Amino acid sequence: MDSKDDKPDVSCSSPVCVHNPHLDALTDDILYHFSLGTGTHNLPAMFGDVKFVCVGGSPWRMKSFTEYIAAELGMEDPKSEYPNICAGTDRYAMYKVGPVLSVSHGMGIPSIAIMLHELIKLLHHARCTDVTIIRIGTSGGIGLEPGTVVVTKQSVDATFLPKFEQVILGKTVARDTDLDQSLAEELLQCSKELNQFETVIGNTMCTLDFYEGQARLDGAFCSYTEKDKQEYLSKAKDARVCNIEMESSAFAAMCKMSGLRAAVVCVTLLDRLKGDQLTSSHEVLVNYQQRPQILVGYYIKKQLKAKAAGN
Repeated sequence: MDSKDDKPDVSCSSPVCVHNPHLDALTDDILYHFSLGTGTHNLPAMFGDVKFVCVGGSPWRMKSFTEYIAAELGMEDPKSEYPNICAGTDRYAMYKVGPVLSVSHGMGIPSIAIMLHELIKLLHHARCTDVTIIRIGTSGGIGLEPGTVVVTKQSVDATFLPKFEQVILGKTVARDTDLDQSLAEELLQCSKELNQFETVIGNTMCTLDFYEGQARLDGAFCSYTEKDKQEYLSKAKDARVCNIEMESSAFAAMCKMSGLRAAVVCVTLLDRLKGDQLTSSHEVLVNYQQRPQILVGYYIKKQLKAKAAGN
């Protein structure tokens, strides 16, 4: 490792911090993969009231979450189709209901990193304040019953270290992957109040691949044995890894740098100690995938109620 990443500038006066002096020289900042821009759209008018951002891999799932949270907040419109704000591109989808923004990020670190660069700039240009961002998704569990929801304590890499590494100008830069622990505890408390499904706080392993990178035996290539796989996953469990996915490290690092209060909430679809392939029925998997939405929806509704009562 050649260098340790610079820490966020705590003196940053922007509600959502960006750390790029070159942005000041741009007359129009084009958010290309959102089909938005400061010169073509009034971003403060469109997004200035955003307080909660929920991101997930699938465009369909994020639209579903938008419809769900609209109903939970009493903001549903029977005539509304919840238009995709990013309809000008096929890269990502974005939906908004009241103070809640819902954005898809695709699969894997490269895809979510591109999305987050433009999302963070969007929130900055829109002059948003006090924003909480939560990734909702699916994962493979380690020693947990399928359907268990994991709130990430810390994202670790495939060697179980809490860091996100990226090569910049030929040098490896390591960034911290800390997430907001108070937010994680608040989400756990919400799950206890809901009392609908098991929720735990634990470490999440973020990998660069779905097959060999996650010790699966069912990919096109595999150079290890079942015993090797079990030993590796047992080491992960010893490192307090509860689940495996492919976005949390970049998400945690970039949210920390921008000063965003962040959490990762993923449901486990299977126990990787017992198998590699998803054998549950479609109905069961849909039920599992709704659990992070239910938990995060409850949290948002609770926060808005508390704010309303305090005003």
